[in-house]
Amino acid sequence: MIMVKLLARRRTIPDPVALAPMLDDWMHSPLGNALIEAEKAQLAPVISRVFGYHMLQLSCSPGISMLDECPVGHKICFAPAWDPQRQAPVADNEALPLGTDSIDAVLLHHALDFTPDSHRLLREATRVLMPGGRLLILGFNPVSLWGISGLMRWHRQTPWNARFISRRRLTDWLRLLDFHVEKVSYGGFMPPLGHPRMLSQAARFEHWFDRLGNPTGAFYLIVASKQRMPVTPVAPRWPKLRAPALGAPLAETGRVASGRGTVIPMPPRKNLRQDDAGN
Repeated sequence: MIMVKLLARRRTIPDPVALAPMLDDWMHSPLGNALIEAEKAQLAPVISRVFGYHMLQLSCSPGISMLDECPVGHKICFAPAWDPQRQAPVADNEALPLGTDSIDAVLLHHALDFTPDSHRLLREATRVLMPGGRLLILGFNPVSLWGISGLMRWHRQTPWNARFISRRRLTDWLRLLDFHVEKVSYGGFMPPLGHPRMLSQAARFEHWFDRLGNPTGAFYLIVASKQRMPVTPVAPRWPKLRAPALGAPLAETGRVASGRGTVIPMPPRKNLRQDDAGN
């Protein structure tokens, strides 16, 4: 679709330090709050079934926590810059100070929408996620009224300057990174208008369109699991073979039969020294 291609073109994303307060302000607005409530409603049944020791949220708006319903004990949310009011740890989402395969579940809350390099951030989230761990992605849907609004507003204001990565494109990226996409759902069916009367009907919009499985919500939720498993070295196991004759070499193997019916591994003949071969 032409609209998806226009929204997917390269955009100039503000520096994360400058972007964070702008996103925080918008998400605390009436329209932003309605979106967050719709996202939490979609996320709740998924995040309540996430288990493990460590859960990471990557977001360009650290003032919004989406992990309140998560049963995981240790929740991590980095901020792009130091804020004395929140005192959250500071880190670059594209270069996380975490060990490889160290996190049980990762939530990307519009992190891919507002980052200079979406591929790099996704690879970094993949790196820290444990094999078998869950990756949850909340992103703006270009095939929606919000996507159309992003075109009309010419990408100048937050959040309309988001990347609006399509669901199909993102699931292709995930498969290339060895993820299994378990579920895709949509939400945020209210029009992108801050009118109080319109926002008062937001819950009704969510109920109607969610029952229909409408794919034109303002956001999508993708649930995927990391499939790559750690490689465990396996010791070689020599098969038990019956020896045809005690001390006779087995054909084409360079091994010598023992008296107990097993095979003792021997070096191949081409590696024997000349004087050994004559003995």
